Amino acid sequence: MDKVLGNTSGLRPAQLKSLSNLYRRRIEPGRVGSPELARNLAELAFDIRREVSVLIDRRGRVISVSVADAKAAELPELRMGENRLAGFHLLHAHPKGGGLSKGDLSTLFLKRLDAMSAIEVRAANGEGQPGLVHTAHLTPPGTVGEEEDWRILPPVPSFQIDEFDLGAQVSALEEEIARAARTRQATKDRERAILVQIDQGEFDADERLTELAELARTAGADVVHKELVFRRNLKPGTLVGAGKLEELTSRAYHLDAELLIFGQELGPAQAREIEAATGLKIVDRTQLILDIFALHAQGVESRLQVELAQLRYMKPRLLGAGAQLSRIGGGGGSAAGGAIGTRGPGETKLELDRRRINDRLSFLEKQLENVAMRREERRKQRSRNEVPVVSIVGYTNAGKSTLLNAFTHATDEPRRVLAENKLFATLRPTSRQGFIEGIGPVVLTDTVGFIRDLPKDLTRAFRSTLEEIGDADVLLHVLDAASPGADTRFDAVNRILEDLGFRDMPTVVALNKADATDEDTLRREQGRILDTVGEETPSIPTSALNNRGLNELREALADAINRVQREELAVREETRERAAEWQ
Repeated sequence: MDKVLGNTSGLRPAQLKSLSNLYRRRIEPGRVGSPELARNLAELAFDIRREVSVLIDRRGRVISVSVADAKAAELPELRMGENRLAGFHLLHAHPKGGGLSKGDLSTLFLKRLDAMSAIEVRAANGEGQPGLVHTAHLTPPGTVGEEEDWRILPPVPSFQIDEFDLGAQVSALEEEIARAARTRQATKDRERAILVQIDQGEFDADERLTELAELARTAGADVVHKELVFRRNLKPGTLVGAGKLEELTSRAYHLDAELLIFGQELGPAQAREIEAATGLKIVDRTQLILDIFALHAQGVESRLQVELAQLRYMKPRLLGAGAQLSRIGGGGGSAAGGAIGTRGPGETKLELDRRRINDRLSFLEKQLENVAMRREERRKQRSRNEVPVVSIVGYTNAGKSTLLNAFTHATDEPRRVLAENKLFATLRPTSRQGFIEGIGPVVLTDTVGFIRDLPKDLTRAFRSTLEEIGDADVLLHVLDAASPGADTRFDAVNRILEDLGFRDMPTVVALNKADATDEDTLRREQGRILDTVGEETPSIPTSALNNRGLNELREALADAINRVQREELAVREETRERAAEWQ
């Protein structure tokens, strides 16, 4: 007896046999069903008081029988080509009457079925009889109308169920989908993405969504839609709930988007569940930042650190597939019977992948240790030369590299540092020699840009690079004064510096991009910085593009360096005096 899927508990053997006999039904290819099949489904649904569904392929064969509504019906793995429908349609009977439900239409759209049909069941002489048959099919992407994802046909009596030419409708629809896809492909050169930022009551949720869009643009995606979803409490599996996922899937269908980017970090199970529900490629903020780092990594150290972070991110997301990933050990005996010579399941594919990742992680960590030792030697050399060091820190894309170029008059290669209007355009620390009047030669070091909620794997990978900040005499904190969220970005950088133990270092703040904002905003930002960090941290409005405020910035840095040198001199004198007393 062919297996009946779904909720079959409590059914009598005779009922199960009748349901199993539906597999023997054949209908004319290209038709929704037949009057005989409609009558069978109505009688069975009325008898067992549950919905009965059959999945029919394009050759007219019943390939699945389920006791459940369309939304809960167990469907086989449906493989859909990019420009094709699933190749199956679902026909089911509603024992309580009524037309197509919202769940029916959702299943039609999400599974990309050829059609969805529902048979109304009415009682007559103590048994179920088929009533009207309701049918819907998908519409091509971009269709404008009241029901843009599907078209519901007028209901017909069950004896006319085989009059609708479903085959012709499916062929025309697939041809339209393929034509639209070819047109879009000719003009599309980047992945099209929909962004989702969840607002749990944060005051900067809109700003986070804007930053996510910048990250996506930097990674090479074409953002076609941004969605801010308010959720006080997140759904455990999908974060936003099934209804919102269906809405996002519909939008992706009509905007030809294949990528769904979440502003929150997703667990492996969450990413799989969302991908299964939408059929889209799912990326979270952490993975997006890792992609950007991998795209922009230039030096040996940067590449090592990025690969290290990617492997750490990937390791817990490896999936096993039970016995399919087992490597059966032993030889000479019967593995199935457990005879002599069989070692049983050996190292699984999952374990093998994890071991290889662990080996690679160990290798990368040793390589980075060697790089750190060479960097330490360079720092010692600078220390012996007693050249003051200024570390340039700040939020990503605040203009640090542009300011370094302006400070050192580096307009041509190889002295010029890469400066682009992108997040994380430069990843490796770059040092250049500059000159400050009253001080003399100084070394200015451009560091990796900071970002709020930096993924922990990247924080750990770049910690050795950021530790170079501790060897600086003065920090130059570059702040994008033209950004609407300048205050939150300033606080985010300070939190990272505090985590690294560098929060109390002498600091000068450059309110960069002053040419792109107004004087009231600059004064307001200066006042806020004064209230936050005090008078010992001056803030200078600057513009690296038109050299505004650079002389004032040099003077502020000279004052800070002189103050540090006086303090160091005082410490050395005190140490010398104490040593003399001991002698």
